[in-house]
Amino acid sequence: MADFRFRAVAMIVALFLAAMPVARAKVKLDLSYVDRHSAEYRRFRDFVDRAVAGDPGYGFSATDAAYMYRLTGERPYGALAVKMVDAQVRDAEAAIAAGHAPPVAEDSYLEVGPMLRDLALAYDWCGDLATPAMKARWKAYADQAVANVWHPYAAHWGSRWMPGNGWAIDDPGNNYFYSFLQATMYWALASDNAALKAYLQDDRLPLLTGYLARLPKGGSREGTSYGASLRTLFGLYRLWRDATGVDLANANSHLTDTIHYWVHATVPTLDRFAPIGDQPRVSVPELYDYERQLMLEARSLTRDPAAASVASWWLHHISISRMTNGFNDRHDLLPAGDAGTAPRELVYHATGVGQLFARTDWGTDAMWLDFTAGPYEQSHAHQAQGAFTLFAGDWLAVTENIWSHSGIQQGTETNNVLRFERKGEPVPQVAPSTSTLTLVGTGARGEVHAVADLTPAYGGNPAVRTWRRRIDFLDRVLTVDDSFVVGPDTQAVFQVNVPARPTIEGNTAIAGKLRMTVLAPANASLTAVDWTKADRDYTSGWRIDVRGPGGRFVVRLEHR
Repeated sequence: MADFRFRAVAMIVALFLAAMPVARAKVKLDLSYVDRHSAEYRRFRDFVDRAVAGDPGYGFSATDAAYMYRLTGERPYGALAVKMVDAQVRDAEAAIAAGHAPPVAEDSYLEVGPMLRDLALAYDWCGDLATPAMKARWKAYADQAVANVWHPYAAHWGSRWMPGNGWAIDDPGNNYFYSFLQATMYWALASDNAALKAYLQDDRLPLLTGYLARLPKGGSREGTSYGASLRTLFGLYRLWRDATGVDLANANSHLTDTIHYWVHATVPTLDRFAPIGDQPRVSVPELYDYERQLMLEARSLTRDPAAASVASWWLHHISISRMTNGFNDRHDLLPAGDAGTAPRELVYHATGVGQLFARTDWGTDAMWLDFTAGPYEQSHAHQAQGAFTLFAGDWLAVTENIWSHSGIQQGTETNNVLRFERKGEPVPQVAPSTSTLTLVGTGARGEVHAVADLTPAYGGNPAVRTWRRRIDFLDRVLTVDDSFVVGPDTQAVFQVNVPARPTIEGNTAIAGKLRMTVLAPANASLTAVDWTKADRDYTSGWRIDVRGPGGRFVVRLEHR
């Protein structure tokens, strides 16, 4: 009974605090969307309660505790957030006293965003539970961290000059940039720092929105795994809107387009996504909390009702119906909406990131295609210009990278491209470069006809003078027509990476549910490569290599 009365009083206090968010907090993140009667809220509360009781779950953060203090007004939550942040600052001070950079500076300040978000929310939302001396120490630390991020060559900790490398500070297409922006925005608001706010408003945010406006149809040039870092960026859009009234999310079409991008990048079984670029978290691209969070944030911000409805449909139909890890439960407080509306278009060309998606229908047994041709500039992108991926019930043809331990195998030999070999070594694709894709035509049931010029991907290397690839996707059959001109001592090899050991007979190879038939040249030779014997990084997978004379390959791939 006593516990009930305590929670009742706490609820009244929380309602009072929520009614005056602007007066109390400088970080004016609106939490009125939180349904305190929902299962999502109970899961999140229980996750935080476990930490308050001294048994924090994996990944628990001071932000989680600060959210619960903001929502309920219950002192133990705020006290925990303050304790955790003070520990972060004490660890930093100890490192600095020993002549070292603090943990926040590790990996070119990659984690500065979540670390200073923790600090900012404890400083602002839980500041009544921190002493003035604590807050002064926190402020000195946070001010220095943000200054070091944006001015790496003047960076210092204590009296020591500790320059950084400036990685990605001017690259709004890179996941590091979003972490830097997160640290700066949260701290600028919490500390009410006019200079930092002006720096964001007049410099960093225009750089960001200008770049994203040049990515029509959404997505990220880092690929899909690293591209899920857009979830952080979209969360910052919500924060900035609530704090300033400025709607970055709809300043251009990128956020809304990214809803459609991710719907089309998801395979028909709605449990995996196109493995574009590095896949370091899990090599096999299974949908996870990060993609769910991205869509929840995008749905909450878009002004396009149709896009929001499609986002709801995706959220209610994918294999991840709720966050799978407690440290992500906070994001499930964002509503997924009603059942939504199933998408209609079967072909989606994300021109800004160079990805073409097509599927025969929206059923789980549909055949699905991804084709890459466009900008290649980010370090987490792969040498995959001209690559295709096929899926029908499972992978038919896909990058070998998904069967590696590392998830970061980037070379042409792992992708479904023409492999150009000079003196026995693959000729690499180079960045930055931009290949082009022209849609010749589309039709019913995901029919696609397109032509790509992949020559630019080789940066003028005389080994690859020209390479054009035509794809025709029709009636669950993909036909790939390559024409190319190579330099002396260079050979072109048509290659397809497959999950199962292929059987080869004449001009035909069968690997699992994939049948591959070489139509040209007539006297082509087919061989199979076992990846587990080629490199210890690979756990399984095979590659079919096709060699032959002349300057053309025509290959048909179909689902058996």
